[in-house]
Amino acid sequence: MARIRHIALSTQDPDKTAKFYIDVFGLKQVGRVDSPGASGYYLTDGDINLAILKFKSDAVAGVERGKDWSGLHHFGFQVDDLAAIAERLQAAGAPKRDDVNNALLGSSMGERRHGGNVEVKYSGPDGIMVDVSESGWIGTPSFNPKV
Repeated sequence: MARIRHIALSTQDPDKTAKFYIDVFGLKQVGRVDSPGASGYYLTDGDINLAILKFKSDAVAGVERGKDWSGLHHFGFQVDDLAAIAERLQAAGAPKRDDVNNALLGSSMGERRHGGNVEVKYSGPDGIMVDVSESGWIGTPSFNPKV
């Protein structure tokens, strides 16, 4: 069974947003990002990785919202088999977001990060993107960068 292990918020003030989740809910900072595609923080509650991101380009953010949009951006499922889940996503009519995936490849936030983590984005219902990853995300109990 796939597990939700990652949620990404798009914000115009990642410092303020990260501080809120750290101060109010006690989340721990486990990483930072400052790439050509986005800047921000990776926080965790020990089970889920929460990315607080300020996107630097509309292409990396996805043109339907763009870099200036704030709110829920995407969430990620850790899966056992990327190929099998890709087939299920296709059968469900959830197209792969090649526009965003290709834009990310040009930055250090691309499909390969966290010691080899592979994330692939798809369009889910209601306009929310979903990530799928075999290795998971830093700050989660099942994170395995060697997958």
